Amino acid sequence: MKEYLTIGEITKPHGVVGEVKVFPLTDDLERFRNLKNVLIDGKEVKVLEVKLLTDRAVLKLDGINTVEAADRLRGKTLEVRRKDAVKLEKDAYFVEDLKGCRVFDTEGKDLGEIYDVIATGSNDVYWIREPKELLIPALKTIVKEVDVESLRVVIAPVREWSYED
Repeated sequence: MKEYLTIGEITKPHGVVGEVKVFPLTDDLERFRNLKNVLIDGKEVKVLEVKLLTDRAVLKLDGINTVEAADRLRGKTLEVRRKDAVKLEKDAYFVEDLKGCRVFDTEGKDLGEIYDVIATGSNDVYWIREPKELLIPALKTIVKEVDVESLRVVIAPVREWSYED
């Protein structure tokens, strides 16, 4: 499994003292409140202050003191070490761990590799791009087994899908 987990992407500067606005790539915006350090381009940066907006976090990072310095971080991702990540509930997984998992149906048919996970609000959707594009709702009635250590997900065959959860 990956040592680092992506938690957000810097979208633009905020204000005039070098703060950055961050689009969260986690389902818990509150997790930003406890950040002490983040990794940007593999370099550890101290988080000095965190403000939460409705759907974004605003961070003041050590050494970033101007709008120009903040603007140079636009598009960069924020990572944390796995050991510093939030603890997950049972049957919950980091998106980073699901990406790259092979998806099979219960009959053994290889459906492809998870390219990304789409958050829809009601449930996540596993996105497979190849060999054929497929969107798989992450519902207990469909997803039968997830083993991120073995990079393997097993789902019910498509003809058996039921959306009652």
